[in-house]
Amino acid sequence: MITRDMIIADIITQHPETLAVFKSYNLDCYECQIADLETLEHGAGVHKVAIDDLLESLNNSLAK
Repeated sequence: MITRDMIIADIITQHPETLAVFKSYNLDCYECQIADLETLEHGAGVHKVAIDDLLESLNNSLAK
């Protein structure tokens, strides 16, 4: 399960299937150097993405 306090790079490394979700929200986290340090919640806030919607989409991608 992906949570709001997880580091973005860790999410992508552990669950590469989430890349499509990040792209669908126009988040190019896989190219960002800050992704190694930034939590999902902080990144979503910076990019004005609703964290609850993003979390739901990311976790749904794991179920597939």
